[in-house]
Amino acid sequence: MLDFLGTKQRTHTCGELRTAHAGQTVTIMGWVNRRRDHGNLIFLDLRDRYGMTQVVLDKDLSPDGHAKAEQARPEYVICATGAVRERGKDAVNPKMPTGEIEIAASELLILNDAKVPPFSPAEEAIGNEEVRLKYRYIDLRRPEMQHNFEVRHKVALAVRKYLSSQGFFEIETPFMTRSTPEGARDYLVPSRVHPGEFYALPQSPQLFKQILMISGMDRYFQIARCFRDEDLRADRQPEFTQIDLEMTFPQQETVFRVVEGFLAAAFKAVGIALPTPFPQITYDEAMRRFGIDKPDLRLPGLTDVREAFTVGQLETLAIDPALPIVAVRVPKVGELSRKEREDNRPLFDMRKGAKLIDDLKRLEKTFPEVVAKVRAAADANEHDLLVIVAGDPTHHIRASDTKLTGRLSEREIAVLSAAGNLRVELAKKYADRHGCFGVTDAVVGDPERETGLVEGSRAFRPIWVTDFPMFEYDEAEQQWMPAHHPFTSPHDEDMDRLVSDPASVRARYYDLAMNGLELGSGSIRIHRQDVQQEIFRALGMSDEEAKTRFGFFLEALQYGTPPHGGIALGLDRLVMILAGATSLREVIAFPKTAKAIDLMVDAPTPVSDAQLRELHIRPTKQ
Repeated sequence: MLDFLGTKQRTHTCGELRTAHAGQTVTIMGWVNRRRDHGNLIFLDLRDRYGMTQVVLDKDLSPDGHAKAEQARPEYVICATGAVRERGKDAVNPKMPTGEIEIAASELLILNDAKVPPFSPAEEAIGNEEVRLKYRYIDLRRPEMQHNFEVRHKVALAVRKYLSSQGFFEIETPFMTRSTPEGARDYLVPSRVHPGEFYALPQSPQLFKQILMISGMDRYFQIARCFRDEDLRADRQPEFTQIDLEMTFPQQETVFRVVEGFLAAAFKAVGIALPTPFPQITYDEAMRRFGIDKPDLRLPGLTDVREAFTVGQLETLAIDPALPIVAVRVPKVGELSRKEREDNRPLFDMRKGAKLIDDLKRLEKTFPEVVAKVRAAADANEHDLLVIVAGDPTHHIRASDTKLTGRLSEREIAVLSAAGNLRVELAKKYADRHGCFGVTDAVVGDPERETGLVEGSRAFRPIWVTDFPMFEYDEAEQQWMPAHHPFTSPHDEDMDRLVSDPASVRARYYDLAMNGLELGSGSIRIHRQDVQQEIFRALGMSDEEAKTRFGFFLEALQYGTPPHGGIALGLDRLVMILAGATSLREVIAFPKTAKAIDLMVDAPTPVSDAQLRELHIRPTKQ
């Protein structure tokens, strides 16, 4: 028999009571986490978002309450009223913040019962993620998940407060707009009142926030919901949240200082000091030093070891002397066995002409002086894993592989990328065993979950990457495409090469990376209509096509557009890093699976014929 709550009110949460409350009569409410029946005494661990408190039902003191406690089971919703008392010394639970007290209940109400759940929120690890997502309302009761959303809340609140203090207005932009696909596919929304026409859900508020700058809003931000119909992976969802901002009359450094300010405030909100300013590196330098455009600074970079080889040695080893020759050092892993080396080779991408030398002992037998020089250059000792990545001279050279003006060629990038990816994959593989990232993966605010790989401190290593290529060549389309969105401004001194040498043009574009993940990206925008049209033409877009797709924006640019720029950072990804999670699904309340399915509500689903007729849609079966 269930009870009604009546006029009872909660006086304290389940994580609040301490020895200072001893002697007080209190009322707490929550879910039964665990029940222990000792005959005349029944112990209930009552749980809510704030923590857990032990409630004791004594048959002699409260026969009615004891009888109800006999009915209680895990996940029943309970209201307990009674006196707070200190536990005996032998009964103190040091693992619970409330472990020095308990409530001797005089009254117990069972507010709701519960089916036996498919898993218990008391479990620390639930292996089947699909079950977790189907029963998300149970999964979200777990302390680990509630901790993640406490982190998310604190981060979002700190960002809002900081940006508001810096003169930014929070302004909402539309969810339903026109389709202007720029890489990822749009989610389309059919219009009932305009048959055959569609809105699109925004991939980002990009054009709207630029129009806000034209409108004189000066400084805008939004914690914006965005939608992209693309393939999913652990760090990507079809709907996601970004910290979006734009400002007028900025230099690149202006944007950087604002972002560093709100990130420092966000990290401080969860108890972490984040030093500023962040280091900066150009795209070309990032590729040369790390082989990737989102460097993980917790690992040593690539080492150029070209000088360790003579021309004759390069010929003997079949290494292309015109391409980079770099050493990859992964600390604390040590020398690998032959089987381990073979198991690791699938981690290395040889498709673009890169070559791996992973058996330095064998190389040392023939060229001991080479290995000695490589070890010295890479500052490697016997506890480090060391491999060499170089170019394969037999690889077919395409026209687009040739040297770009003042920049890395595609072949150079291919070799460096192969080395950079291998560096990260090896470190991930051996991190748990050897701690080669040099940090813990502690969860913020939860020292009991520190893994303690070395020395016990967790590192967050942000870095700005600047001066990306403006264009990239699309082999399938046989044309140059924007490496980012087409509203990014090129460097002034590169403007005259937009058509004659697009590969050499640098964008005023920047990324913020942290621990090997891209946190966000932004740029100084194009604020002149003539330059914007020139960029569209450089992309092979006719004036008519540009007008059809972006006519409203091109027209707006004619009405006194100020120089402006901004950035968007992934809130989900930022919280994932801070929470020590491995997937965005751990920090999004109701995420989709890798197949873009919501298992809890069973979406997407077919709709009725009547709904389709209203929308003037007739589905076809493939």
